[in-house]
Amino acid sequence: MKPVKLSDLIEAFDSESDEFASYVDLQTGEVVQVEHALLNVIEEGDDDLSGELANWEKAEVRIAQAIVSDPDERYVDVADKAGLNEHRLMERFIAGVKNRAAAEKLAQTIKGKGAFRAFKDAASKLGLLDQWYTFREDAIRTYLLNWARANGVKCEDDLGEHK
Repeated sequence: MKPVKLSDLIEAFDSESDEFASYVDLQTGEVVQVEHALLNVIEEGDDDLSGELANWEKAEVRIAQAIVSDPDERYVDVADKAGLNEHRLMERFIAGVKNRAAAEKLAQTIKGKGAFRAFKDAASKLGLLDQWYTFREDAIRTYLLNWARANGVKCEDDLGEHK
C-alpha cells in the first residue's frame, strides 16, 4: 500500500463537486476522480460501454468498474466538505480574533444567506483574510490527516511542517 500525498487529498477535497467523486487508490497512492454518471451506469449493470472511447475514457471506465465491484478493498472515497462544517470553522476563527470589534463585525456576517462571501469580504476589509486562509488551510490539513488515519489510508504530508 503506497501512501497518498496530502497535497493530492487537499486538491481533491477542494475540487469536490456534484459531477465527480474522488477516491484514494490504496495500491498506488493516487487520487482518482470518476464521474458520478459513469458510476451510476455501471452500478445499474450497464457494463457494455463498448462504443468508441478515447484511452483516458477507457481508463476511467476501468477505474469506475473496479470501484463499483470492490469499493472497500482498493478505493476509499475521499472525505467530503460536509464533514468539515465551514460555518463552524468560521465561528472558531472568530473566537480566536483578539480585536473584539473586528470579531463582532465578522460574527454579524455569518448569519443568513451568503455568509461565506460576506465573511471573506469583511475579513479582507479588516486585514484578516490571510489569517483566515491560514487558519482554514490548517483546519483542512488536520481534518484530512485525521480522516486518513480513521480510514486506514497511509498519508504522506508533503507540505512540510504543520503549524
